[in-house]
Amino acid sequence: MTAITIRPERGSDQSAIHALTEAAFLGMPFADGDEADLVDNLRADGDLTLSLVAEDGERIVGHVAISPVTIEGGARREYGDWYGLGPVSVLPECQREGIGSQLIKRAIADLRLRGANGVVLLGDPDFYGRFGFEHDPALTYPGPPAEYFQRMVLDGSPPKGRVRYARAFGAPG
Repeated sequence: MTAITIRPERGSDQSAIHALTEAAFLGMPFADGDEADLVDNLRADGDLTLSLVAEDGERIVGHVAISPVTIEGGARREYGDWYGLGPVSVLPECQREGIGSQLIKRAIADLRLRGANGVVLLGDPDFYGRFGFEHDPALTYPGPPAEYFQRMVLDGSPPKGRVRYARAFGAPG
């Protein structure tokens, strides 16, 4: 595992984050090809709630974005503050070294400190299950296979309803 430092994004990191996100998703079969623009758009819209980078001492090698989500079908006071995790990006030459896992763990810890009630994501159940994410049929997101949409309750009760991501995702919800 590469020794890295995880810290909040700085203004001077934006071009490096864009480049590494573009490189991380290039040619991936599940990628839309707009992940780097998505992060930029979340930032521009004021919806980049948490943006963490991983540094190896010389360069930024990883990034994770957290943005707000809404859950339709329940009152906000009922479910509290929920967030979407992703995209998670690691430079191709640094993948499979645990950097993405470290970013995810730190993002979850930071969300707990903020008093978040939970986090959702779209991803491989085998990978994200190790962090405590699970599919819940009562929480829905239209489009992808249902088992890939997962949630983690950090505080309170599991929500029920349809999840809507921030506007920058331009996705159903």
